[in-house]
Amino acid sequence: MANTVNLKIDGFDVQVEKGSTILDAARKLDIHIPTLCYHEDLCVAGNCRVCMVERKGANNLVPSCATPAEEGMEISTNTLKVRRARRYIVDLLLSEHREDCTKCYKNGNCELQSLASDTIISGDYLFMDLVPDKNFTIDQYSPSIIKDDGKCVRCQRCVRTCTELQHVSALGVAYKGSEMKISTFFENPMIDVVCTNCGQCVNRCPTGALVERNYIDQVYDAIYDEDTHVVVQTAPAVRVALGEELGFDPGERVTGRMVTALKRIGFDSVLDTDWSADLTIMEEGTELLTRLKKALVDKDPNTKLPMTTSCSPGWIKFIEHTYPEYLDNVSTCKSPQQMFGALAKTYYADKKQLDPDKIVSVSVMPCTAKKYEADRPEMRDSGYKDVDYVLTTREVAHMIRQAGVDFLSLEENKYDSIMGESSGAAVIFGATGGVMEAALRTAYEIVTGKEVPFDNLNITPVRGMEGVREASIVIEGAKKEWNFLEGVELKTVVAHGLTNARQVMQKVREGKGDWHFIEIMACPGGCLGGGGQPIPTTPEIRQKRADAIYAEDSDMPVRKSHENPEIQAIYKEYLGEPLGHKSHELLHTHYKERKRY
Repeated sequence: MANTVNLKIDGFDVQVEKGSTILDAARKLDIHIPTLCYHEDLCVAGNCRVCMVERKGANNLVPSCATPAEEGMEISTNTLKVRRARRYIVDLLLSEHREDCTKCYKNGNCELQSLASDTIISGDYLFMDLVPDKNFTIDQYSPSIIKDDGKCVRCQRCVRTCTELQHVSALGVAYKGSEMKISTFFENPMIDVVCTNCGQCVNRCPTGALVERNYIDQVYDAIYDEDTHVVVQTAPAVRVALGEELGFDPGERVTGRMVTALKRIGFDSVLDTDWSADLTIMEEGTELLTRLKKALVDKDPNTKLPMTTSCSPGWIKFIEHTYPEYLDNVSTCKSPQQMFGALAKTYYADKKQLDPDKIVSVSVMPCTAKKYEADRPEMRDSGYKDVDYVLTTREVAHMIRQAGVDFLSLEENKYDSIMGESSGAAVIFGATGGVMEAALRTAYEIVTGKEVPFDNLNITPVRGMEGVREASIVIEGAKKEWNFLEGVELKTVVAHGLTNARQVMQKVREGKGDWHFIEIMACPGGCLGGGGQPIPTTPEIRQKRADAIYAEDSDMPVRKSHENPEIQAIYKEYLGEPLGHKSHELLHTHYKERKRY
């Protein structure tokens, strides 16, 4: 039985695998068919009909994204009939999109805008006056995401993303016909429903109907205030994606140029979230080992295993909504962003002899959920709001363009000192499996005194883009104080995307998962596929970003968190020891409510 089919598109022969669509076949020939509701990460819907093509012998046009390629098909993509239909469809979409594009945050990077530019050449709109103004309101209550129904073209990409990709279902379709709209449960604000703030809907919205909440003006106000010291931290995944917004190909590392650009914009100190990622490993790795001792030696029934990571705020919001009975299984460690923020207004302020009340802490994140995380009431252990403003990768790219900085020609600079030095283990936090790999590099060495037994420290079983990946390490040659772990098979599992997170947690709930340590990242690919990263996002783009992250790790002079000199210094000068009193006070959540492990 043949596994391929042969067809013609615009007179060109093409062979594709059985099960491919007409759109797949056209792309193989580099023939461009416009799409809107279609997205590589999502199932086929065929809602918008923008991708209509003409099939020889058929009376009606067919949607190329939803029509399987068949043997002997003859397809035309640019006939007069196709062009007229496509224009009518785009015109209908625009008739309900009552917005001034020049005032939109997504102006210049909007799929509907590009589609209209390519389709409606004359500038005459056929249906604009036929659709009544519905006076849609704008939901601006969330600290992470703004939802503007007036810009929505009802393609349902966001619904499919929230339901299929993330298995959250905070967004759905309400009403029918001309009254149909994308809504939340009983039309409540997004802040009041099960939304995890992951921003994957934002990354797939083809218009400006869903965008991140923008804090650019507030950050500029702080920069222009001469009495304020503005410190900025940048997450590991930003350095492998920012270039996409500024003229580089996907997966280009722009770390040094990014530092220079932020200095040009006016930040007083440019520091690295990777530094606090190393700090997270020291705290989280020690917490894991302490939990294992409590469970395996002391037989403490109150010690919860498996322990899960706590770096991803989208994952934390998800477990709070969906599996609250397992909250004690979550590491008490704050995320690297929040650890950095707490220390920026304590340790950094002391070292720089600055009044913490005059420090504004800004973070550049690949994540919209980080905006929500920074606003959580427990994130004020420094005595101030630990992180004042969170900017996405896209927002920072916008600031760089606003400042007139030619990013392509910038020289490279290093991060400033004090909270600016990091290891390769910290860099890989940006990829799914990275936190697990970084933790194992340190925890194994703490227990055995030897490097983790993988070639060049690369723990390949936890790497990759499979939704759920399991790996185990047998501990051999444990030190005396850790001899209870001798011969123990340390079992781990990694998941990315909340659909996969649900699969893992269901196994835990059913008693089928015998893991010791779980890493979960809310977004596909981990932070490198975060809701604040450059648009578009595809599996290929995410893989290129991952390759760049691992390349940066390999080039780092220090590749284990516990060997970072600045991390060694802060424990010696300020924190004392991992899981010590000072660390719990500043770097962990629920310090007053929870017993020390």
